[in-house]
Amino acid sequence: MPQAPGPSSPPESPARARRRHRLAGHALARGCGFLLLWLALHGAAPKDLPVGVLAALAATWLSLRLLPPSRLRLDIPALARLILAFPVQSLRAGLDVARRALAPRPSLAPGIVACPARLPEGTEREAFHAWYSLQPGTLPVGTRGETTVLVHVLDTAAPVAADYAAGEARFAALLRERSDG
Repeated sequence: MPQAPGPSSPPESPARARRRHRLAGHALARGCGFLLLWLALHGAAPKDLPVGVLAALAATWLSLRLLPPSRLRLDIPALARLILAFPVQSLRAGLDVARRALAPRPSLAPGIVACPARLPEGTEREAFHAWYSLQPGTLPVGTRGETTVLVHVLDTAAPVAADYAAGEARFAALLRERSDG
């Protein structure tokens, strides 16, 4: 006797399938990275490999829970431009700091400058601040509200807000919203 088809689950939407596929890709990439890190730290002895695989699986699960994959993707050409420009900017800022510090009458006016922030609070802004703090003479030290960043500088008369905005724009160009749902 033929059986009537039973209730079945609705088909998975294409957008949900893409998200699940992207999550699997992130999990695989992170898992491989954690396993490589474990191998670099502990060596590749076959008897220890099961422990390394378990550690990588646990680290992957934890990292996905603490830092879920973002809808942003990295723009490689913009990253290359930022990396190539960094040594020049860093050298220019370092020479400016040296000139100010070694002058017979140092021209220092250290202080805090409030800069408008366009990047949203969170990982993106924190990553920008880590990059921006590598430039000699500037250091993001705090925030005032959600849209103002306080930057410690050696010269409060310098165009710090404009420099911060330009650096933030270059950094924001690194991240693009995914269009694949």
